[in-house]
Amino acid sequence: MSHITRRAMTGAPPTVAVRGPLTGAALAAGAPSGGATAASPGPHAASALVLTLGHGVNTANAARERAVTLSCAPSSAGTHPAAGPACAEPARVQGDSADLVATVPGGRTRRYDPVVVTVPGVRDGRRIACERTFGNDCVKNAHGVAVFTF
Repeated sequence: MSHITRRAMTGAPPTVAVRGPLTGAALAAGAPSGGATAASPGPHAASALVLTLGHGVNTANAARERAVTLSCAPSSAGTHPAAGPACAEPARVQGDSADLVATVPGGRTRRYDPVVVTVPGVRDGRRIACERTFGNDCVKNAHGVAVFTF
């Protein structure tokens, strides 16, 4: 359904869907990767995310296995096991998703068992909907020390 049809049917503004890498900028600013920018929101703008995890190459063929909530404004909260660090990571790397890669000691399995993480919700007053697929759980846990580890 196109965003125009959705708006006509519901009156709601379209959400932004991003396929591919989930960047720190998308988490920190609520903007899709690709350089889109928006005006800065006021203090304590709404922030409520639902992070989901499932095994599969994308959300269309992955059954949700886990879901956690994360709110970062005005303070860290939610069911995410590391809400504080998960909220701090996008700010720490200043939107550079390459810096969200953690150094994990030892070898990692090379077994391909794709895991998809989705992050729909509102971040700093802006709607976001992001999806990222990892080769397996170990690879997922090595990215964004806290954000993707739940």
